[in-house]
Amino acid sequence: MKVTSTGIINGYWDDRFGKYSNDLAADGKPVRSVPFSITDAPKGTVSFAVVLDDPDAIPVCGFTWIHWTICNLMDTDVAEDISRNNPDFIQGCTSEHSVASHESREEASCYGGMAPPDQDHEYDLTVYALDCKLDLQPGFYLNEMMHAMRGHVLDHARVSAMYRA
Repeated sequence: MKVTSTGIINGYWDDRFGKYSNDLAADGKPVRSVPFSITDAPKGTVSFAVVLDDPDAIPVCGFTWIHWTICNLMDTDVAEDISRNNPDFIQGCTSEHSVASHESREEASCYGGMAPPDQDHEYDLTVYALDCKLDLQPGFYLNEMMHAMRGHVLDHARVSAMYRA
């Protein structure tokens, strides 16, 4: 299985997917999600689960920052989007709902764009091919998705790129 993104230019996520975007929420947070394509999914794939995270955030906030979680994705081509309520998949809670933020679980259940505070960070988009759909509700936590995926992962792939500070 392979994951690619037209949103990566010369090893960097394009500005429009993070804090340098022209599409920002009223609170100034980036809302245009990254496009990606999945090829060569294994036979028997029923759905995909997705995580976009920032391990380079650990020295800044003490944990890997979760920017986007998705389950029950059926499409292999996901267009860039500025919708907070995409009906094509279920979105989970990001790190915006954490001790570092005041966002509610519902408010934080959407794409949360890239915004490295200190230096350029590398962001990983990981896609899991699953043999089932997951029984999760909007606003699920990443650990809930990981537990639900146990025994159902057929393959996984990752694409990584930097975003400028």
